Amino acid sequence: MFGGGGMNPRKMQQMMEQMGIDVDELDATEVVISLDDGTEVVFSDPDVTKMDARGQETYQVLGDPVERDAADAIEAAPADDTDDDDAIPQGDVDIVVQRASVPEDEAREALDAADGDLAAAIDHVDE
Repeated sequence: MFGGGGMNPRKMQQMMEQMGIDVDELDATEVVISLDDGTEVVFSDPDVTKMDARGQETYQVLGDPVERDAADAIEAAPADDTDDDDAIPQGDVDIVVQRASVPEDEAREALDAADGDLAAAIDHVDE
């Protein structure tokens, strides 16, 4: 290992470049490591460094980890953009509204009639 405790950072950077090692800091907001036993190790607001040494990428994560059950994370995850009334995503409705130039309720009806198939719903509205 290197004894770089007192080494000039610029000199250390030059040595790493000579060895073909690139180092980048990543702006990560969260790092989640999923384990086989169903738990997750979560780093919120971590310091993440990516090192590329001749094609081999290595990531270093620094921060205070919190362990949680993966099932808890699923329950805490935000719901997708579907209405509670049906399973048609709002994004699909918006696409039909835009492409077929129809009101939202008509687009939703067309998607219901087409079992959620966007192309079929747009064709149905155009008829």
